[in-house]
Amino acid sequence: MFGEDIYRSLEGLISRFSGKQEPDSSFLPGRRAFIAKVGLAMAALPFGAILYGAWRGKYNYQVREYELSFDDLPEAFDGYKITQLSDIHVGSFDDREEVEYAVNLANEQQGDVILFTGDLVNNEAREMDGWEGVFGSLSAKDGVYSVLGNHDYGDYVQWESEKAKEENMQQLYQVQKDMGWKLLLDENDKIIRGADSIQIVGVQNWGGGRFPKYGDLQKAATGLTNEEFKILLSHDPTHWDLQVKGDDKKYQLTLSGHTHGMQFGIEIPGFIKLSPAWFVYKKWAGIYKEAGQFLNVNRGFGFLGYSGRAGIWPEITVITLKKSAK
Repeated sequence: MFGEDIYRSLEGLISRFSGKQEPDSSFLPGRRAFIAKVGLAMAALPFGAILYGAWRGKYNYQVREYELSFDDLPEAFDGYKITQLSDIHVGSFDDREEVEYAVNLANEQQGDVILFTGDLVNNEAREMDGWEGVFGSLSAKDGVYSVLGNHDYGDYVQWESEKAKEENMQQLYQVQKDMGWKLLLDENDKIIRGADSIQIVGVQNWGGGRFPKYGDLQKAATGLTNEEFKILLSHDPTHWDLQVKGDDKKYQLTLSGHTHGMQFGIEIPGFIKLSPAWFVYKKWAGIYKEAGQFLNVNRGFGFLGYSGRAGIWPEITVITLKKSAK
């Protein structure tokens, strides 16, 4: 028993440092039993969290709101609202009603634009069959922009031929087009307000380590100068440290996902933020600021592998851009 092990370890340490050869028999059996029960309860907590995460946590959608200020934000975009979604992983869902609720919740944020940062599917475009109407209902004044994540390329499936894999990619492109999403494949687009504008830049997946490097940041920024205000969509947050942050073009805001916060952890806003993701990713959830630039890592909308979420809940991010006071 875990609690008994704790007791025996403590008892051994006390004996060693006190010089006693035998445990102190005056330690009442009732106290030993109490420690054992406490230890058992402590050991049961993670298992309880995992069970709750599989039952309810995976659909415990949270809206996280941030207000970010920039010196060089064009005046017309002061107060501009972005809704970010990431890592839908549609092939994992087992409750359509909950997902429809979350899509409606995203629309209720009334973002000026919706930006999706990759991993629409787990592996294959056919996972979207029957879901086009749900995700096609996402709506914003300036539309829905998207990029691809590492799972969107079909790299984790054994295809019968390269042709079959390419057909899968074409099907995924078409699905997004049919839903009215603007998929950016190392491209950029301009959103205009009167005489002012901002650039939405979308790069294909580019990640550190073993993850695929399809993206070309320089190609994505074709035609842009260092002066425009840019929002970059890049699925993997490691891209920010490895390429984006030091780029001369200056990307004022980068939006990523990918980590899911490992779907397990403890977060109490303002007090604690812990997850196994920390051991893998320097930047695994929330807002980061370095070199005068911001990165937001969305915790993800869906789930993969473990069919649940415990402590790291599915997320809809709302970011309001503000012009810094002079």
